[in-house]
Amino acid sequence: MKIATHASGVLETRLRQIRNDGRKILVPYITGGLSGWIDAVRGAAANGADAIEIGIPFSDPVMDGPIIQMASEKALRDGATPNSILHSLRTIDVAVPLIVMCYYNTVFRAGHERFANTLRDSGVVGAIVPDLPLEESAQWASAADKSQIETVMLAAPTAPDERLPRVIDRARGFVYAVGLLGVTGERAELATTAVAMATRLKKITDMPVLVGVGISNAEQAMQACTVADGVIQGASVVRRLLEDGPESVATYVAQVRAAIDSPIASNR
Repeated sequence: MKIATHASGVLETRLRQIRNDGRKILVPYITGGLSGWIDAVRGAAANGADAIEIGIPFSDPVMDGPIIQMASEKALRDGATPNSILHSLRTIDVAVPLIVMCYYNTVFRAGHERFANTLRDSGVVGAIVPDLPLEESAQWASAADKSQIETVMLAAPTAPDERLPRVIDRARGFVYAVGLLGVTGERAELATTAVAMATRLKKITDMPVLVGVGISNAEQAMQACTVADGVIQGASVVRRLLEDGPESVATYVAQVRAAIDSPIASNR
């Protein structure tokens, strides 16, 4: 196992501490700008989320499936913008790290340094830019590092073994193990690729490894946590926000928290 050579930031330090305490990590995703999204963030934080990923809506969300696409379209129709969402984050007083998920067009249009500084000033500590390839990430990653924004890198199931160490070297905060090929969304069963990807990464890094994409309920989160350090859940959270409001998000996060705290998940 390779030991990380970079200094841990706020997000990575927090996640490592959770892991060292013998707990699994839970990161729900919430689309910014939706009706009730701020209350959903607060409810998730109060019911067991260890960090929260805030999605900045985009008109062409290539990684996202129908639920998050619908949420993005609704938020944009309601007038959400990157600036309005980041401004709102300044008012959210939660005791967990906040991560932004956005597409590179948003970063590029704002400017790398300006966007990184705006994230920092909004209380954000991490960023996920899923359509920015490792080979083209240097300019953004450098600006992010200077602003103490931890850039989470994605590792896809198709990545050859020789590529993974390079992904890990550039990753900050945690390594995002993509659970399956395709877009985000709820599935009936946990994909075998989710456990396989986490296993490959855990063999070569001591950074926290979280599985996302296709983790659709509390049972699947528990299954993924038998190998991974934690999970990211998006579509299943956003669907509840769309259908039933922020209280439903809080209830669901508490259910997932209880599942991944079970002895089955902890005894990997």
